[in-house]
Amino acid sequence: MKLGITNDHRGYNLKVELLEKLKKDYEIIDYGAKGIEVVDYPDYAFKLSEALTNKEIDFGIAICGSGIGISIACNKVKGIRAARVINIEDVIETRNDNDANIICLNENMNVDYAYNLIITFITTPFSTAERHLRRINKIKEYEDKDER
Repeated sequence: MKLGITNDHRGYNLKVELLEKLKKDYEIIDYGAKGIEVVDYPDYAFKLSEALTNKEIDFGIAICGSGIGISIACNKVKGIRAARVINIEDVIETRNDNDANIICLNENMNVDYAYNLIITFITTPFSTAERHLRRINKIKEYEDKDER
């Protein structure tokens, strides 16, 4: 499995810690900021999201100060379902019900806690229940509209 990871300046330290743990078992591509110098999270969100839609990676991990801003930016890319999560229940719900493909985290998470959320995210299958498929198809149809 190939994972992509991205971050802004505030997410840099957690990313570095997560890379050490994740690279033992996964191929990781780093699309994030390379340090703590102030950058704009949308630039890095778009890189990760486009890599995912281009099938360069299987799942994405995005980190910023709150996890919210970067999730908003990721979701602007067609085909992305990025979810900011803070606990295991959020992770299971968003994978099972929404087939989310990017997990968004905040900078203040403990690395072991964040790692556990990521592993749960990439190992939780989408349910494919009719109601979930119907809802995701409605999102896809809306994304495909020529005019809004």
